[in-house]
Amino acid sequence: MRFLVRHPLIHTLVNLRGNSRACVYTEPMWGLSMNLFLPYMSVFMLAVGLNDVKVGIVASVYMLSRMVFAFLSGALTDKTGRRKSVAIYDVLGWCVPCVIWFFAADFRFFIVAALFNGTMMVPVNAWGCLMIEDADKSKITHIFTWIMISGHMSALFSPIASLLISRFTLVPAIKILFVNAFIVMSVKIIILYIYTKETSVGIVRMEETRNQSIFIILKGYFGVLNLMKKSSGLVFSITIASLYAIISMINTTFWQILVSKKLEVPYSALPIFTMVRSCIALFFFFTIIARINQKLLKNPLLVGFASYFAGQATLLLIPAAGPMRYFWLCISLIFDGLGAGILATLSESLIAIHAESPERARILAIFQMIVMAICIPFGWIGGLLSDISKNLPFTLNLTLICIGIIVTLVYFKKYKSQYTQS
Repeated sequence: MRFLVRHPLIHTLVNLRGNSRACVYTEPMWGLSMNLFLPYMSVFMLAVGLNDVKVGIVASVYMLSRMVFAFLSGALTDKTGRRKSVAIYDVLGWCVPCVIWFFAADFRFFIVAALFNGTMMVPVNAWGCLMIEDADKSKITHIFTWIMISGHMSALFSPIASLLISRFTLVPAIKILFVNAFIVMSVKIIILYIYTKETSVGIVRMEETRNQSIFIILKGYFGVLNLMKKSSGLVFSITIASLYAIISMINTTFWQILVSKKLEVPYSALPIFTMVRSCIALFFFFTIIARINQKLLKNPLLVGFASYFAGQATLLLIPAAGPMRYFWLCISLIFDGLGAGILATLSESLIAIHAESPERARILAIFQMIVMAICIPFGWIGGLLSDISKNLPFTLNLTLICIGIIVTLVYFKKYKSQYTQS
């Protein structure tokens, strides 16, 4: 028991207070709503009648919508307030799409749902400010690690999806999960609104923007953008986050397609592998990622990219038939779990560390807008590649990972910033 209390992650969790505590403690409800079906959206769309290219187009439209609302998110967050923005746009970004997906009959439904789903970038910004602005800055990496852990813990319930698919087949099972997601997410929104309060920075920004229109607030983005361009740390953060976002989008969108179509893994078994991936990630969060020092990020980034490379390369080399494919798929997931866990945590932590509090909302807005803009074409590109060969999207990922390694090495060699190279 004493060992658990002394563990840095457990210590942070127990001692959280205020908005940080409310945000972290309610986050598992997001996983228990959305994460139960999101890993299977690609195969769900195929089952409804879409092809690989249309799946990729939906992913690109989603990224386009995210880019637009990422651009607006800073102004909306400052004017409406962090707390209210989270409540309003979580409904639009998650609850409304669940209803559309439930009734989805063709390609058009998924396009409309993708447009609504993109509004989730407003609560991403507002929720990040709500959670971090009054928190101890030294605990930022641990706080974001707990957010990642919450998402992965939901996968422990993925056998529910497997049982539903076995009992009702894929499409009816996923529709049941849409209903569950709508209910659980609605409850989460209500609880979070009750147990949080507007941040000190949020109160100031609401007062400053009270008599300003959204367009006037948006004009201020140019000054913030110039500020960001002068910060090597922010430019580096955007680069790493963009690379990880593209790699993650391709992996999330096309992993199920490759595994089910090329490796012929049954749909009912897909949730089991998702659970395995998350269990592996949880293990690494508590043993390796929790020990990452915010002042020593060079080696963790390199390890993250290298591990992800090993996982994606192993996935491509798995034989298309035979029982050994399951063994090698698990090996691939081990490397993926470590790589994705490190990169997801650090891509979030980097921007949180470099964004100055008074302009955090607008910095996050521009940051997310740039990342989404870079990601937009890659859903479509991934769809075209997958239509040619199920392996090609992951070959693209390997190239992007190599770029990430090069960028990391160049940055830590060129800049003597607040980070100490290890």
